[in-house]
Amino acid sequence: MTWDAPAYLWLILLLPLIYGISWFLKYRLRKKRERYFSDQLFTQLQNNVRPSALRAREGLFFAGLFFLFIALAGPKIGTEVREVSREQLDLIVGLDLSLSMLAEDVRPNRLEKARFEINRMVRNLENDRIGLIVFTGHAMLHCPLTTDYSAFRMFLDIAEPGIMPSTTTDFQPLFREAVSAFESSDRAQGNPARVLAIFSDGEDHFDRFSEPLQQLLDMGVYIFTVGIGTEEGGRIPVINPETGGFRDFYRDRQGRVVTTRLESERLQEMADMSGGQYFQISRTAHNIEGFIRQLDRLDRRTFATEEITRYQNRYYIPAFFSLLCFLAALFIPGYKPEETRKINRNE
Repeated sequence: MTWDAPAYLWLILLLPLIYGISWFLKYRLRKKRERYFSDQLFTQLQNNVRPSALRAREGLFFAGLFFLFIALAGPKIGTEVREVSREQLDLIVGLDLSLSMLAEDVRPNRLEKARFEINRMVRNLENDRIGLIVFTGHAMLHCPLTTDYSAFRMFLDIAEPGIMPSTTTDFQPLFREAVSAFESSDRAQGNPARVLAIFSDGEDHFDRFSEPLQQLLDMGVYIFTVGIGTEEGGRIPVINPETGGFRDFYRDRQGRVVTTRLESERLQEMADMSGGQYFQISRTAHNIEGFIRQLDRLDRRTFATEEITRYQNRYYIPAFFSLLCFLAALFIPGYKPEETRKINRNE
């Protein structure tokens, strides 16, 4: 037997204290009464009282409290063995860390908005493993597949363009790193369903991702893409590393301010090729909820089957006895019936 809330068992220790207080109050009352009435006179005045019934009512009251405290503690008696199947999918987030992700056409900027939406997505996961690949012209497995969502959020928070060796965008390294990550996870954890979610503004300076993308498609990986930005585009602020303040906007070799725009066509193409879907986040469109719903609809694969033993909460048994004791104490008459009083007076 075990208990759901064993702390309530300490209330049982109050019963002797309550009984002691009750006895003390009755003792003081008896001492005060003796100043005005003799025991013989008081017995005659209480001729209609049934002392045994009063003692029984008191005993039932304390028994009711005892069973009530037991019920509050939630006794769990007996077991139920159930077979539970645990299902999951492997979700790798590909986060673009190129300089264009610092554009502020989406507030506060594209990268911060991407972090916010990824965290919203993580809050809806359960049992699923999630990993993080950060990429520019290079790609790096920043967080391996894990069910430790707190660790994932920590790696997500420290993902900044400064940790990458290049500042331009190339999807080929992302896809190659994703293939490697999924293959490693398959060897370790069976073969769960796999999803690659890409958060990017779609700019690709090389356009050479067809071969590694096909490898992912051959593995049955669903690719969902989330475009962050606007078609009008935005400028990329340059921050002074010493003061942390704004210094200028990013410029090209001719000294012209660069305006970066969302290129959704390439992201849509990737999603369509894998049977996934494209979503967009801009000033007015926030379709990440659609992506979360799509994740819920995917067929997750069973990765573990286990038997669990669960105790049955039987709080209602002592609760029933508690109610029974209180009702019995309520209906036990503490005084003799009227007919009995008349007979005693005639005698």
